This record gives sequence, structure tokens and C-alpha cells, in this order.
Amino acid sequence: MVSLYSKVVSSLLFPLHEKLKKHDTVSIRKKLEKSQWQSPEQLVEAQQLRLQTFIKTITEHVPFYRDLFAQKQLAPQDVKTVADLSKLPFLDKATIAANFEALKSDIAGPLSRFNTGGSSGQPLIFLLGNERVSYDVAEKWRATRWWDVDIGDKEIVAWGSPIELGAQDKVRLIRDKLFRSELIAAFDLTPEKILAFIEQIRQTKPAMLFGYPSVFDLLAKTAEKQGIKMNDLGIKVAFVTSERLYPYQRENIERIFGCPVANGYGGRDAGFIAHQCPQGGMHLSFEDIVVEIIDREGNPLPPGQSGEIVVTHLGTSEFPFVRYRTGDIAVMSDKQCACGRGLPMLESIEGRSTDFVVAADGTILHGLSLIYILRDMETVDAFKIVQESKTLTRVQVVSKTGSVDQQMRDTISQGFKARLGNDVEIEIESVDDIAPEKSGKYRYVISKVDIT
Repeated sequence: MVSLYSKVVSSLLFPLHEKLKKHDTVSIRKKLEKSQWQSPEQLVEAQQLRLQTFIKTITEHVPFYRDLFAQKQLAPQDVKTVADLSKLPFLDKATIAANFEALKSDIAGPLSRFNTGGSSGQPLIFLLGNERVSYDVAEKWRATRWWDVDIGDKEIVAWGSPIELGAQDKVRLIRDKLFRSELIAAFDLTPEKILAFIEQIRQTKPAMLFGYPSVFDLLAKTAEKQGIKMNDLGIKVAFVTSERLYPYQRENIERIFGCPVANGYGGRDAGFIAHQCPQGGMHLSFEDIVVEIIDREGNPLPPGQSGEIVVTHLGTSEFPFVRYRTGDIAVMSDKQCACGRGLPMLESIEGRSTDFVVAADGTILHGLSLIYILRDMETVDAFKIVQESKTLTRVQVVSKTGSVDQQMRDTISQGFKARLGNDVEIEIESVDDIAPEKSGKYRYVISKVDIT
């Protein structure tokens, strides 16, 4: 049951806030809530029409694409379908950096500079306009409402990017207070602060949690260890995003907080690509984002086959993202969700390409193959795996007993060698804690070995 205050916020205060920021979020969300119930065929037809309009706009107003189409002797009408996108090259960080000014539309409104966290290498610097922000916020808002929560319901946000935290000026603080959204600074999690955040959640009794799965997993495990009950607060859902959600994290969060976990997939660069509904379907933001799954050679893959996600965001005509390589690995589904929405789904999200490791013989393994060796050890409290090369893997381990003894070292080494190869060197370092990335995210597996 949505409270009167939440109704006022979602129907009056937030729409006013978006209007003042010159965002079309409200009207877009209303359209999305209608279109989600269309048939897959209707959605494909609408997406193709929008793709054609988008291509026409960027070839007329974005120097990079105007020149590209001329060089390839293509006309806008040559790209009518998703399949036709293969006529265009992929977009990556290096291309964006080298053509930054040429990627700006000559009719763009105000553009804001953003960057990714750079956790998998060099950060990407790019521009966002009101068009892109409006579509992204509307997609997130639609997905939030799937879970019977809305803007204005009490929310705890666990986030760690200095960009967001640096923007906590008086205006934003007032806005967050009005919208009943409280922040947990995820990049500075000392034991004292973890306990303080747990108490903050207990005092607030939020309807929803939003943020990194690693942070909520850590809060859940700490609460359980301290005997602090968290499943009596009335939390309806924990939205997790920006990191890979591991099965053990979902189980911990759901069990200890007493609420379902809703996975969200996307990024600051590529947008909100997919959201999970209460029936479990990982629905694509199909009206706004074209998703391709490609193999190592760049060829499109059918549903059921694992490959890299490539996105074309149709709300980026001011600074286009066309066939942008995300570096993430996933599988497209050809099934229909029990919820009745026509939106296509991802079958699975397997993580970033750097979340995979390569055995000495060249076999590509998911990082989970190493993670579960450590997860199954009762004395391991936290860890980080870095594959430096095919012949060297480093492991940082936080032991519950204070130090990593020889038995633990032998178990880890034998388990890793069984998967990576007997001649691979396994360096194990006993540490007091595992530091997060600069963004506040935790990365459990990082491979510096190219899998392409």
C-alpha cells in the first residue's frame, strides 16, 4: 500500500523536479508502462521505427556519423533493422576518446561530462544530455514500480562514486530528504561504519534498498554475525546494480533482510540495459536500447549462446552510443516471461570479460570456478583474485582466524591449480582487509589475460 506522502512525491514533487531540470521523464515513463504489455512483434516494429529516426538524426547532425556514412557510401535508409547495424563499426572507448568533439551533435542542448569508474582499465569520458537522462530515469522508475514501490517511499542507497557524493550540496540534500532517500557511502566501509549503517537501516525501516550487491551482502553478513535482526523492517525489495550479482550474495541478502533481490544490469556509459521483474525475468529496456550479442569475431549470436553485449542507445542522439562494446558477457533468451510483458529478456549475465580467467592450456573459465573454492572454506572471510598472466595468479585472503595458515594455503593452491594448470604459480597473500575500487565497488576476480 503506497502511502499518501509517496503519492504526493511521485505524482507531484518528482514530476515538478524533472520539469525544472527539463527532463521528459514522466511522459516517457507513462509510455513505457503501456508499451511493456505489447506483443514482441509490436515492440520490434516500434523499435525499428525509432532506430530509423535515430540513425537519420545522427547522420544529419553528428559529424562523426555524417562522415562515416559518407565514407562507407551508406544512406540513413540503409539501416532499417537491428541486422542492418552490422554495416556500421563498433564503438569503443578508444574511438570515443579519439573522436570526442566529432561525436557531439550540432543541435545538442546542454551536455554534462561523465566518466566511468575505470575499474576494468582506463575510464571512459563521455557526454550526457537531457534526452538520455530522461530515458534512463524513466526506465529505472518503471522497473521500480514493478515491485510495488515508488519514488517517495523510504529508500537506502549504497553507492560509492565520488561523483555522486561530491554532488551532495544543499539542493541535493533537500531533494533527497523530500524524496526520503538516504545515502550509505559505500567506498568507506570501516567496521564501525558498517555497524552504523546497519543501525541506520534499522532506524529508517526503508521500503527499498538500492546499490551494490557486495555492500548489502557485507551488511547482511555483519548483521548476522552480530546477531542483529534485519528481516523485521518491512523492506519490500533490494535493488542491486553496477556489479555482478553472485548467487550466494542473493541468498544472503534475501535471507537476512527478508526481502527479494531485484537485479539490475547496466552502466553509466551504456544506460540501464535490463531489470528483473518479480517473476524473475531479466527484461531488456527494449524501447530505448538495442542489444546485440556478438562472438569474438564480432558476428551476431542467436539466443542461447554466450557473447559480448553491444548496445545502441536510442536516447543518445546528442552524443551517440551506436554499437558500443560493453565488455560484458551475457546470453539472450528466446522465452516469454510469466509476468506477461512482451519485453525480451536476457537469459543470464555472466559478468565482464575481465571476470573470466584463462587456464594455462587456453581454456576460458568463469571466475566463479575459483570463487567457489574460497567460498567453500569456512575460515575465509574475504578475498580478491588477480590473474596476472597464464602462469601467475595472485590471491588476497582475509582469514577469520587472523592469518592464512599452511592448510588454507594448500587448499587454495591445489584448488586453483586443478582448474588453471599444475604449473601455474599461485601467490597467496594474507591481508587484514580487501580495499574496494575507487568507485566503492568490490571486484572479486580480475584477469589481465585477454580472452579474445
